[in-house]
Amino acid sequence: MHALVTGSAGFIGHALSRRLLADGHSVTGLDGFSPYYDVALKRARHQDLAAFDGFEEVEAQLETPGLLMDLLARTRPDVVFHLAAQAGVRYSLINPGAYIAANLVGFANLLEAVRAHPVRHLMMASTSSAYGGNTAIPFQETDRAVTPLTLYAASKLANEAMAHSYAHLFSIPTTAFRFFTVYGPWGRPDMALFHFTRRILAGEPIEMFAEGAAERDFTFIDDLIDAIVRLAAHAPPLPSAGGPVSPEDTLSGVAPYRLVNIGGGRPVRVDAMVEALEAALGRRAQRVLKPLPPGDVVRTHASTDLLRSLIGRVPETPLAEGIEAFVAWYRGHYPDPS
Repeated sequence: MHALVTGSAGFIGHALSRRLLADGHSVTGLDGFSPYYDVALKRARHQDLAAFDGFEEVEAQLETPGLLMDLLARTRPDVVFHLAAQAGVRYSLINPGAYIAANLVGFANLLEAVRAHPVRHLMMASTSSAYGGNTAIPFQETDRAVTPLTLYAASKLANEAMAHSYAHLFSIPTTAFRFFTVYGPWGRPDMALFHFTRRILAGEPIEMFAEGAAERDFTFIDDLIDAIVRLAAHAPPLPSAGGPVSPEDTLSGVAPYRLVNIGGGRPVRVDAMVEALEAALGRRAQRVLKPLPPGDVVRTHASTDLLRSLIGRVPETPLAEGIEAFVAWYRGHYPDPS
């Protein structure tokens, strides 16, 4: 197939593009190279993808009027994997305008482009942050999610609602997937594992929020990508063609739309993650315990029943193994000057 991957220079977009290219597909990779974090890392990811003959780079912003319409008209992708977004929970408190532009205006542009140039499957990234203030554990796709704690989470909930409306009005088969704390090689510098690694190697203290007691449903990048690729083959059917909707599924009933968690369903305390990181680095961390900042939640925990029923498996890489893979990549990409 030919795929359009938005956010292809991002952590997840790069990994997905690489997997698709390795599987023999062609990829048009769109990225705006925003300076939210190290642009050199993003450039390195695209340089890695350029080694494949089937990769085309497009550097542009989602919110540019007409750009996505023209791009889909030219490339005619079979599947669109929408991963581009302004990410970050805490950054949304500092620069809310970036979320409005990329996540709302940019996504509206994409929906209009897909409306004009239909694709076999629109797959879009959402986030576990969409569960917001929900307290029922584990988080299930059928839970009512109306209590976002940050603008980032609110923007992704809005994306889900926007996608559903277009799926209903224009019969666009759409899958939205909610990620749970993705980590691994080529990761994001603003995420805890990357940040902790850099500081521990530099002999600097690390700040552990909720005094290390916060729990996250860590998901290794290779497991996540495998799930996305497998889900691509499960486009939601039109309601008239799909028969009755299973109560265990999140099919809309009025649109070819589905919402799926991608997580392992095994939350781990952040202090246990740090212990695994210390073992992989062979160094001890200097811990500074702090309260949970605004917008963060104490625990994330994915229900994995729907994912397993659709693709027959769920993320299962042990945290220690995944951290070792990340540390090996980090030390190769950022050699220790000492």
